Amino acid sequence: MRRRTVPLGVSLLVLQVVIVLATTCAAGLLAAKMQSDRIREAYKDRMLSVAESVARLPTVVDAFTSPDPAATIQPLAELLRKASDVTYVVVTDRDGVRYAHPDPARIGEKVSTDPRTALAGQVFVGTETGTLGTSLRAKVPIRSPAGDIIGMASVGILESQLAADLAEDLPELIGWLAAAALVGVLGAALVTRMVRTRTFSLEPDEIAQLLETRHAMLHGIREGVVAVDDRERLVLVNDEAMRLLDLADDPTGRPAAAVLEAGGLLDLVRDPDDVTDRLVLAGERVLVANRTTAKTRGRPVGVVLTLRDRTELHDALRELDGQRTVTEVLRAQAHEFTNHLHVIGGLVELDRREDAVRYIERVGGTGSVTSDIIGGAMTDPALAALLLAKSSTAHERGVALRLDPATAVDARTGDDALTVLGNLVDNAVDAVTAGGTVRVLVRTEPRGVRVVVDDDGPGVDESDRARIFTLGVSSKAPRGAHGRGIGLALVSRVVTRRSGRVRVTESELGGASFDVWLPEAAR
Repeated sequence: MRRRTVPLGVSLLVLQVVIVLATTCAAGLLAAKMQSDRIREAYKDRMLSVAESVARLPTVVDAFTSPDPAATIQPLAELLRKASDVTYVVVTDRDGVRYAHPDPARIGEKVSTDPRTALAGQVFVGTETGTLGTSLRAKVPIRSPAGDIIGMASVGILESQLAADLAEDLPELIGWLAAAALVGVLGAALVTRMVRTRTFSLEPDEIAQLLETRHAMLHGIREGVVAVDDRERLVLVNDEAMRLLDLADDPTGRPAAAVLEAGGLLDLVRDPDDVTDRLVLAGERVLVANRTTAKTRGRPVGVVLTLRDRTELHDALRELDGQRTVTEVLRAQAHEFTNHLHVIGGLVELDRREDAVRYIERVGGTGSVTSDIIGGAMTDPALAALLLAKSSTAHERGVALRLDPATAVDARTGDDALTVLGNLVDNAVDAVTAGGTVRVLVRTEPRGVRVVVDDDGPGVDESDRARIFTLGVSSKAPRGAHGRGIGLALVSRVVTRRSGRVRVTESELGGASFDVWLPEAAR
C-alpha cells in the first residue's frame, strides 16, 4: 500500500508559517526585553538625578543641624517625589534613621535595607525589597559643607510600576508584530504558489523520478550530449560525450572555452545558427556534431550539441571513395585492354607471332613495387602491409607509388606514424593525375620516426601551407557529405600530441613535399 504524503504546497506553507510565527514571537520577546531595559534605564537616570538633587539641597543639608530635621526635610521630600513621579524619596541620618518617608508613621525608624554603601560614600543603584515592596532604587550620600557624610538620600520606584509602564507599551508592540506576522504569512503563501508554478505542480517524489529517468536516459544513450548555458558554461556532459572528448573528470560548471577546442566544438557553440551533421575533430576523433538552440518559453537559454563518433566511418568512406575511383579506372582499363586484345588477336590471325609477343611485352604491366617495399619496410609488418595496400590502390588509379631508397626501418614505427603516413599518401595520390608519381620515405631513428611524402602534383601555394592543416580546408573539390580537409588536420593533431613537427615545401618531383618528424613517444 502506497504511503500517503503531505503535498509539497501544504508542507511549504506550514513550514514557512511556523518559521514566520516563531521569528515574530522571538522578535517580540526581544523587543519587549529591550523596551523594559529602556524603561529601567530611564528611571535609573531620573532617580539618580532626584537623589543627587536632594543630597545637594542647602535646605536639606542645613536641616541636619536643626533640632527637628524631619520638619524641614519631610515636606520638601514629598514635593520632590510628586514632581518627579517616583514611589518614594527617603532621607536618613548617618545611623539610617529616617527624616523623610512617604508614610509619615515610619519617620524616626531605621531603614529596612542596608545603607552602608551610601554611608560609605558610594552611589548605589539596584533592586531591593523594603517596607513598600520590591523596588528599583538609587542611594546617594549627603555631605556637610565640610565634606563629611552626614546622611543618605534614597529615591526608588516599585517594580510593579515598571511592569505597568511596560504593559502600556505592549499593545502597540503586539499590533506591529501581528501586522508583521500577517505580512509574513501572506508572503509565505505567495512563495509557495511561485514554487508550485516553477515546479509545474510536481511533488518531490515525482521530481526525483523525473531526474532519475533523465539521468539514466542521457547517460545511457550512445550519442554524446553537451549542454552549454547562455554564459558559455557547461551544464551537462553525458558519459558518451566524456568518452568522445577524452575527459577524465566531469567538467560541469566549467567554462566551455576551457574544455572544448577552439576551431571545432567551441566555434559550433558560438555559431548563431543551428547546424546539422557537421564534421569536427575532437582530439584525433572525427565527430559528426549537431547544434540546437535550447529555448524556454521562447527565450534562448543555451546550446545543446549532440556528437556521434565517425572516425571508423570516415576511414571507410575514404576507402569507398578510393574504390569508386579504382572502379572508374578499371572500367577505362577494361576498355583499353579490349583494344589490346583485338590487336593481339589480329596479329595472331596474321600469323605474326613475334610481333604479337613484342606487343604484349610493350603494353603488359607497369612493374611492381612489392620488392622495394619488402626490402625497405619488412622489419615493420604493419608498415609493409600499409604500403602494399596503398601501392595497389595507387597502381589501379594510374599512379606510381615509389619507396625512397633511403628508407630504413629497423624497429616498429608505431600507430601514430602509420596514421600520418596513410593520410599523407592518400592526400598525395588524390593530388596527382594518372601517370603521376608519389614517393615515400620512412626512417626510424634512435629518437623518433621521420616520414616524407613527395608527389609531382600541382603542389601547395606558399600562402596556403599554414592553413591546409585546419579542419575543413582542402584544395580539392568536395567529395560527398563526409567532406574533405580532415586527413591533414588529423596529421596535425598527431604531430602536436607527440610534440613533433611538420613542414610543407616544394618537392624535387615538382609537387608538394610533406616532411613529418615524430619524436619517440614517452614511456
